[in-house]
Amino acid sequence: MKNKSVVIICGDPESTFNEILIKTLKNKIYKKSKFPVIIVCSEKIFENELKKMKTKINFQKYENQINLRKNRIYIVDIPLKKGNLSLIKKNEYIKKSFDVGLNLLKKNNLLALINGPISKTTFLKGKYKGITEYLAFKTGSLNEVMLIFNKELSVSPMTTHIPINKVSRKIKKEVIVKKIKNINEFYKKFLGLKPNIAVTGLNPHCETFAGKNIEKKEILPAIKVLKRKKIKVLGPLSADTIFLKENRKKFDVVVGMYHDQVLAPMKTIFGFNAINITIGLPFIRITPDHGPNYKMFGLNKSKPDSLIQAFSFIKKYVS
Repeated sequence: MKNKSVVIICGDPESTFNEILIKTLKNKIYKKSKFPVIIVCSEKIFENELKKMKTKINFQKYENQINLRKNRIYIVDIPLKKGNLSLIKKNEYIKKSFDVGLNLLKKNNLLALINGPISKTTFLKGKYKGITEYLAFKTGSLNEVMLIFNKELSVSPMTTHIPINKVSRKIKKEVIVKKIKNINEFYKKFLGLKPNIAVTGLNPHCETFAGKNIEKKEILPAIKVLKRKKIKVLGPLSADTIFLKENRKKFDVVVGMYHDQVLAPMKTIFGFNAINITIGLPFIRITPDHGPNYKMFGLNKSKPDSLIQAFSFIKKYVS
Protein backbone atom coordinates (compact mmCIF):
# COMPACT_ATOMS: atom_id res chain seq x y z
CA MET A 1 0.00 0.00 0.00
CA LYS A 2 1.28 3.45 -0.96
CA ASN A 3 2.12 5.95 1.77
CA LYS A 4 0.20 9.05 0.69
CA SER A 5 3.21 11.36 0.64
CA VAL A 6 5.00 13.04 -2.25
CA VAL A 7 8.76 13.57 -2.48
CA ILE A 8 9.86 16.82 -4.12
CA ILE A 9 13.49 17.08 -5.25
CA CYS A 10 14.24 20.75 -5.90
CA GLY A 11 17.33 20.04 -7.97
CA ASP A 12 19.32 22.93 -9.42
CA PRO A 13 19.55 25.64 -6.72
CA GLU A 14 19.82 28.38 -9.36
CA SER A 15 16.70 27.40 -11.30
CA THR A 16 13.29 29.01 -10.80
CA PHE A 17 11.94 25.82 -9.22
CA ASN A 18 12.08 26.95 -5.58
CA GLU A 19 10.11 30.04 -6.56
CA ILE A 20 7.37 28.13 -8.40
CA LEU A 21 7.29 25.50 -5.64
CA ILE A 22 6.60 28.18 -3.02
CA LYS A 23 3.89 29.71 -5.21
CA THR A 24 2.33 26.26 -5.67
CA LEU A 25 2.39 25.47 -1.96
CA LYS A 26 0.56 28.75 -1.36
CA ASN A 27 -2.01 27.91 -4.03
CA LYS A 28 -5.45 26.53 -3.16
CA ILE A 29 -4.75 23.44 -5.31
CA TYR A 30 -2.12 22.25 -2.83
CA LYS A 31 -4.26 23.11 0.18
CA LYS A 32 -7.09 21.01 -1.27
CA SER A 33 -4.73 18.13 -2.07
CA LYS A 34 -4.22 17.27 1.62
CA PHE A 35 -1.28 14.91 1.09
CA PRO A 36 1.96 15.78 2.91
CA VAL A 37 5.10 16.60 0.95
CA ILE A 38 8.74 15.88 1.74
CA ILE A 39 10.98 18.48 0.12
CA VAL A 40 14.59 17.47 -0.53
CA CYS A 41 16.64 20.66 -0.78
CA SER A 42 18.95 23.07 0.98
CA GLU A 43 16.98 24.48 3.88
CA LYS A 44 19.04 27.69 3.78
CA ILE A 45 18.39 28.26 0.08
CA PHE A 46 14.69 27.53 0.53
CA GLU A 47 14.51 30.00 3.42
CA ASN A 48 16.40 32.62 1.38
CA GLU A 49 13.85 32.22 -1.42
CA LEU A 50 11.01 32.74 1.06
CA LYS A 51 12.67 35.94 2.29
CA LYS A 52 13.14 37.24 -1.26
CA MET A 53 9.50 36.56 -2.01
CA LYS A 54 8.45 38.13 1.32
CA THR A 55 6.27 35.19 2.22
CA LYS A 56 6.10 32.44 4.82
CA ILE A 57 5.56 28.70 4.69
CA ASN A 58 5.44 26.56 7.80
CA PHE A 59 7.59 23.47 7.52
CA GLN A 60 9.36 21.04 9.80
CA LYS A 61 12.35 18.75 9.46
CA TYR A 62 11.68 15.25 8.23
CA GLU A 63 13.10 12.75 10.70
CA ASN A 64 11.96 9.38 9.32
CA GLN A 65 8.44 9.84 10.60
CA ILE A 66 6.12 7.02 9.56
CA ASN A 67 2.80 8.81 9.83
CA LEU A 68 2.98 12.23 8.22
CA ARG A 69 0.17 14.70 8.79
CA LYS A 70 -2.04 15.93 5.96
CA ASN A 71 -1.02 19.18 4.29
CA ARG A 72 2.19 19.26 6.32
CA ILE A 73 5.42 20.28 4.62
CA TYR A 74 8.60 18.47 5.65
CA ILE A 75 12.17 19.22 4.58
CA VAL A 76 15.18 16.94 4.28
CA ASP A 77 18.10 19.35 4.40
CA ILE A 78 20.85 18.88 1.81
CA PRO A 79 23.41 21.44 3.05
CA LEU A 80 24.58 23.98 0.47
CA LYS A 81 25.75 27.48 1.25
CA LYS A 82 24.39 30.24 -0.96
CA GLY A 83 27.87 31.55 -1.78
CA ASN A 84 29.26 28.12 -2.70
CA LEU A 85 27.53 27.44 -6.02
CA SER A 86 30.44 26.30 -8.19
CA LEU A 87 29.47 23.80 -10.88
CA ILE A 88 31.15 20.95 -9.00
CA LYS A 89 29.33 21.78 -5.75
CA LYS A 90 26.02 22.20 -7.57
CA ASN A 91 26.35 18.82 -9.27
CA GLU A 92 27.27 17.15 -5.97
CA TYR A 93 24.22 18.77 -4.39
CA ILE A 94 21.89 17.64 -7.20
CA LYS A 95 23.26 14.08 -7.14
CA LYS A 96 22.89 13.83 -3.35
CA SER A 97 19.34 15.25 -3.57
CA PHE A 98 18.37 12.52 -6.06
CA ASP A 99 20.08 9.81 -4.00
CA VAL A 100 18.27 10.88 -0.83
CA GLY A 101 14.91 11.33 -2.58
CA LEU A 102 15.07 7.96 -4.36
CA ASN A 103 16.04 6.24 -1.12
CA LEU A 104 13.00 7.77 0.59
CA LEU A 105 10.76 6.48 -2.18
CA LYS A 106 12.26 3.01 -2.04
CA LYS A 107 12.14 2.64 1.76
CA ASN A 108 8.71 4.12 2.33
CA ASN A 109 6.79 3.18 -0.85
CA LEU A 110 5.64 6.76 -1.25
CA LEU A 111 3.02 8.10 -3.62
CA ALA A 112 5.03 9.99 -6.26
CA LEU A 113 8.15 11.95 -7.10
CA ILE A 114 8.19 15.51 -8.38
CA ASN A 115 11.54 16.93 -9.40
CA GLY A 116 12.61 20.36 -10.50
CA PRO A 117 14.25 20.91 -13.89
CA ILE A 118 17.93 20.01 -14.24
CA SER A 119 20.44 21.15 -16.84
CA LYS A 120 21.18 18.08 -18.93
CA THR A 121 24.35 19.71 -20.25
CA THR A 122 26.03 20.49 -16.93
CA PHE A 123 24.67 17.68 -14.73
CA LEU A 124 24.30 14.66 -17.01
CA LYS A 125 27.27 15.60 -19.24
CA GLY A 126 26.18 13.29 -22.05
CA LYS A 127 26.20 10.15 -19.88
CA TYR A 128 22.38 10.00 -19.96
CA LYS A 129 20.07 11.47 -22.59
CA GLY A 130 17.86 13.09 -19.95
CA ILE A 131 16.62 12.86 -16.37
CA THR A 132 14.07 10.28 -17.56
CA GLU A 133 16.91 7.96 -18.56
CA TYR A 134 18.96 8.90 -15.46
CA LEU A 135 16.10 7.84 -13.17
CA ALA A 136 15.53 4.66 -15.18
CA PHE A 137 19.20 3.75 -14.63
CA LYS A 138 19.09 4.64 -10.93
CA THR A 139 16.01 2.48 -10.36
CA GLY A 140 16.99 -0.37 -12.68
CA SER A 141 13.94 0.24 -14.87
CA LEU A 142 13.49 -0.77 -18.50
CA ASN A 143 11.20 0.65 -21.20
CA GLU A 144 10.65 3.97 -19.48
CA VAL A 145 8.25 6.27 -21.33
CA MET A 146 8.07 10.06 -21.46
CA LEU A 147 4.46 11.25 -21.48
CA ILE A 148 3.70 14.96 -21.78
CA PHE A 149 0.27 14.94 -20.19
CA ASN A 150 -2.69 17.26 -20.66
CA LYS A 151 -6.20 15.97 -19.98
CA GLU A 152 -7.26 17.17 -23.43
CA LEU A 153 -4.37 15.60 -25.34
CA SER A 154 -1.05 14.03 -24.36
CA VAL A 155 2.01 13.21 -26.45
CA SER A 156 4.83 10.71 -26.14
CA PRO A 157 8.04 10.50 -28.22
CA MET A 158 9.48 7.05 -28.90
CA THR A 159 12.97 8.54 -28.78
CA THR A 160 13.85 11.42 -26.48
CA HIS A 161 17.02 13.51 -26.38
CA ILE A 162 19.04 12.14 -29.30
CA PRO A 163 20.29 13.82 -32.49
CA ILE A 164 17.83 13.68 -35.38
CA ASN A 165 20.28 11.74 -37.59
CA LYS A 166 20.26 8.87 -35.07
CA VAL A 167 16.49 8.56 -34.67
CA SER A 168 15.77 6.09 -37.49
CA ARG A 169 18.06 3.38 -36.10
CA LYS A 170 16.26 3.56 -32.72
CA ILE A 171 12.76 2.99 -34.15
CA LYS A 172 12.12 -0.70 -33.51
CA LYS A 173 8.88 -2.69 -33.57
CA GLU A 174 9.53 -4.25 -30.13
CA VAL A 175 10.22 -0.87 -28.50
CA ILE A 176 7.07 0.69 -29.98
CA VAL A 177 4.96 -2.23 -28.74
CA LYS A 178 6.37 -2.14 -25.19
CA LYS A 179 6.10 1.62 -24.79
CA ILE A 180 2.56 1.89 -26.11
CA LYS A 181 1.51 -1.01 -23.88
CA ASN A 182 2.93 0.98 -20.94
CA ILE A 183 0.95 4.08 -21.98
CA ASN A 184 -2.23 2.04 -22.35
CA GLU A 185 -1.78 0.45 -18.88
CA PHE A 186 -1.05 3.85 -17.33
CA TYR A 187 -4.30 5.31 -18.68
CA LYS A 188 -6.30 2.29 -17.55
CA LYS A 189 -4.80 2.31 -14.05
CA PHE A 190 -4.85 6.01 -13.25
CA LEU A 191 -7.49 7.52 -15.52
CA GLY A 192 -9.81 4.55 -15.75
CA LEU A 193 -10.02 4.50 -19.54
CA LYS A 194 -8.59 2.74 -22.57
CA PRO A 195 -7.01 5.59 -24.52
CA ASN A 196 -7.33 6.25 -28.22
CA ILE A 197 -3.73 6.38 -29.40
CA ALA A 198 -2.48 7.88 -32.67
CA VAL A 199 0.95 6.85 -33.94
CA THR A 200 2.81 9.05 -36.40
CA GLY A 201 5.15 7.91 -39.12
CA LEU A 202 8.79 8.92 -39.07
CA ASN A 203 8.98 10.50 -42.51
CA PRO A 204 6.94 13.22 -44.25
CA HIS A 205 3.59 11.71 -45.34
CA CYS A 206 4.80 8.37 -43.88
CA GLU A 207 6.85 7.75 -47.04
CA THR A 208 10.42 6.51 -47.23
CA PHE A 209 12.12 7.39 -50.52
CA ALA A 210 15.51 5.78 -49.91
CA GLY A 211 16.89 3.12 -47.60
CA LYS A 212 14.88 1.14 -45.06
CA ASN A 213 11.13 1.85 -45.02
CA ILE A 214 10.64 2.44 -41.29
CA GLU A 215 6.87 2.79 -41.61
CA LYS A 216 6.45 -0.61 -43.29
CA LYS A 217 9.23 -2.48 -41.50
CA GLU A 218 8.81 -1.28 -37.91
CA ILE A 219 5.84 1.01 -37.21
CA LEU A 220 3.03 -0.77 -39.07
CA PRO A 221 3.95 -4.26 -37.73
CA ALA A 222 4.02 -2.82 -34.19
CA ILE A 223 0.54 -1.35 -34.67
CA LYS A 224 -0.76 -4.72 -35.90
CA VAL A 225 0.59 -6.43 -32.75
CA LEU A 226 -1.00 -3.78 -30.53
CA LYS A 227 -4.36 -4.11 -32.26
CA ARG A 228 -4.31 -7.87 -31.65
CA LYS A 229 -3.88 -7.03 -27.97
CA LYS A 230 -7.09 -4.95 -28.16
CA ILE A 231 -5.26 -1.65 -27.72
CA LYS A 232 -7.03 1.23 -29.49
CA VAL A 233 -4.27 2.41 -31.78
CA LEU A 234 -4.24 3.93 -35.26
CA GLY A 235 -1.40 4.69 -37.65
CA PRO A 236 1.07 5.37 -38.99
CA LEU A 237 -0.40 8.84 -39.50
CA SER A 238 1.20 11.86 -41.09
CA ALA A 239 2.72 14.15 -38.44
CA ASP A 240 1.96 17.31 -40.45
CA THR A 241 -1.81 16.92 -40.06
CA ILE A 242 -2.39 14.88 -36.89
CA PHE A 243 -2.41 18.02 -34.73
CA LEU A 244 -5.11 19.78 -36.74
CA LYS A 245 -8.05 20.42 -34.41
CA GLU A 246 -10.43 18.05 -36.19
CA ASN A 247 -7.86 15.26 -36.09
CA ARG A 248 -6.42 15.60 -32.60
CA LYS A 249 -9.82 15.65 -30.88
CA LYS A 250 -10.24 11.99 -31.88
CA PHE A 251 -7.32 10.91 -29.69
CA ASP A 252 -6.14 10.91 -26.08
CA VAL A 253 -2.48 10.44 -26.94
CA VAL A 254 -0.31 11.11 -29.99
CA VAL A 255 2.81 8.93 -30.07
CA GLY A 256 5.59 10.35 -32.24
CA MET A 257 8.90 8.98 -33.36
CA TYR A 258 11.15 11.76 -32.05
CA HIS A 259 11.12 14.54 -29.47
CA ASP A 260 10.26 17.69 -31.42
CA GLN A 261 7.83 15.90 -33.76
CA VAL A 262 5.28 15.89 -30.94
CA LEU A 263 6.58 18.29 -28.28
CA ALA A 264 6.79 21.32 -30.59
CA PRO A 265 3.09 21.18 -31.60
CA MET A 266 2.10 20.24 -28.04
CA LYS A 267 3.73 23.37 -26.61
CA THR A 268 2.34 25.49 -29.45
CA ILE A 269 -1.19 24.35 -28.60
CA PHE A 270 -1.03 24.20 -24.80
CA GLY A 271 2.00 26.30 -23.85
CA PHE A 272 3.24 25.00 -20.49
CA ASN A 273 -0.19 23.78 -19.43
CA ALA A 274 1.12 20.23 -19.28
CA ILE A 275 3.29 18.00 -17.13
CA ASN A 276 6.07 15.57 -17.94
CA ILE A 277 5.24 12.12 -16.51
CA THR A 278 7.69 9.23 -16.58
CA ILE A 279 5.93 5.87 -16.94
CA GLY A 280 7.71 2.60 -16.21
CA LEU A 281 9.50 3.54 -12.97
CA PRO A 282 8.61 1.93 -9.60
CA PHE A 283 6.73 5.15 -8.80
CA ILE A 284 4.96 7.96 -10.63
CA ARG A 285 7.46 10.67 -11.51
CA ILE A 286 6.34 14.12 -12.59
CA THR A 287 8.28 17.22 -13.53
CA PRO A 288 7.13 20.63 -14.80
CA ASP A 289 7.20 20.84 -18.59
CA HIS A 290 9.95 23.48 -18.75
CA GLY A 291 13.65 23.83 -18.07
CA PRO A 292 15.62 25.53 -15.24
CA ASN A 293 14.96 29.00 -16.78
CA TYR A 294 18.14 30.56 -15.38
CA LYS A 295 17.35 33.97 -16.91
CA MET A 296 14.29 34.31 -14.66
CA PHE A 297 16.08 33.15 -11.49
CA GLY A 298 15.51 35.53 -8.60
CA LEU A 299 13.04 37.78 -10.43
CA ASN A 300 9.86 36.40 -8.82
CA LYS A 301 8.10 36.45 -12.21
CA SER A 302 7.85 32.74 -13.03
CA LYS A 303 4.41 31.19 -13.34
CA PRO A 304 3.75 27.96 -11.41
CA ASP A 305 1.12 26.65 -13.86
CA SER A 306 2.91 23.41 -14.77
CA LEU A 307 3.71 22.51 -11.15
CA ILE A 308 0.14 23.26 -10.12
CA GLN A 309 -0.92 20.84 -12.86
CA ALA A 310 1.39 18.22 -11.31
CA PHE A 311 -0.25 18.57 -7.90
CA SER A 312 -3.68 18.55 -9.50
CA PHE A 313 -2.87 15.32 -11.37
CA ILE A 314 -1.64 13.57 -8.21
CA LYS A 315 -4.70 14.72 -6.25
CA LYS A 316 -7.15 13.61 -8.92
CA TYR A 317 -5.62 10.43 -10.29
CA VAL A 318 -2.93 9.05 -7.97
CA SER A 319 -3.77 9.70 -4.29
